[in-house]
Amino acid sequence: MAFGPFLLLALMEGLVTAAVLALTALGLSLVFGVMRVVNVAHGAFFMLGAVGAWFVTEWVGNPPALGFALALVICPLAVGAIAALANGLVLKRLNYDPEATIVATIGLLYIFQQMALTLYGPDARPVPAPFSFRVQLPWFGYSGYKLAVIGAAAVVLAGVWLVLNRSKIGLVMRATQIDREMAQAFGINVDRVYAGVFAMGAGLAAVAAVLIVPIQQAHYLMGGDPLLLSFIVVIIGGLGSLRGTLVAALLIGLSDGVISVFFSPTLAKIIATLLVALVLVFRPQGLFGRQVTR
Repeated sequence: MAFGPFLLLALMEGLVTAAVLALTALGLSLVFGVMRVVNVAHGAFFMLGAVGAWFVTEWVGNPPALGFALALVICPLAVGAIAALANGLVLKRLNYDPEATIVATIGLLYIFQQMALTLYGPDARPVPAPFSFRVQLPWFGYSGYKLAVIGAAAVVLAGVWLVLNRSKIGLVMRATQIDREMAQAFGINVDRVYAGVFAMGAGLAAVAAVLIVPIQQAHYLMGGDPLLLSFIVVIIGGLGSLRGTLVAALLIGLSDGVISVFFSPTLAKIIATLLVALVLVFRPQGLFGRQVTR
C-alpha cells in the first residue's frame, strides 16, 4: 500500500480511538468540573460497561444486532445506577473532600475489578458486532462498524452538549459548578446534582465501552488504558471543559493512530505523556480550562 492510503487508514483508526476516548474523557471531565472529584474508578466503570455488554449479548443471543442494541441501553443505565449508589454510600459521606475521594475511588476501582473477576472470570471474551459490512474505498476496504462508532459517538457528544448548554438540567449543573453554597441557597439539591453528574460520567464511560467492545475484547482489567488516556485528555484540554476535551481527544486519538501504525503504540504513549508534562509546566489549567477556585 502506498504512503497516502496507509496514512488515511491510520487517520481513520485514530478517529475511532478519538471518538471513544472523547466519550470516556468527557465523563471524567464532567465529574471533576462539577464535583471537584478526581474519579480514579472511572476506568472501572468503563470495564463494567464492556463486561455488561458481554452478559447482555450472551443472554439475548441471535440476532447480534438486538443484543447489542439492548446492551447500548441497559449497560449505561446499570453502570450509572451503580455509580449513583457508590456516590451516596461513599463520596457523599466523605463530603466530597478532594484527598479523601481519591483514596475512596481507588478502593472502588479494586472492588469493581474483583467483582468482575469473580462473576465474569479472568478471560477476555469477544462481543459480536451488530453488523459486519465493509465500506469499499478506492484503496482498501474499511469496517462499516468502526465508521458507525464514530457517528454514534458524535451523536452522543452532541446530545451531551445540548443538555449542558440548552436545558434546565445543564443550567443547574453549571450553577452548582460555579458556587455550591450559592446553589444550595437558591434551593438546588446539590447532593442530587452530584449523584446525577457522577452517574452521567459513569454512563458515558459505559457507552464508550459498549461501542468499542466489538472491536476489542471484554476483560476485567481493560479499564486501565482508557483511564490513563482520559486523564491525559482532560489535563491537556482543561478539566471541566467540553471543548477542550473534544480537541484533546482528537489530538491524542489521531496522533495515537498515526504513530502506532508508522512506529509503535509505546512511542505514542510516550509522546502523549510528554505533551501532558509540557501543558502542566506552561499552562497548568489546560488549553481551554480555567483556573480552579474553591
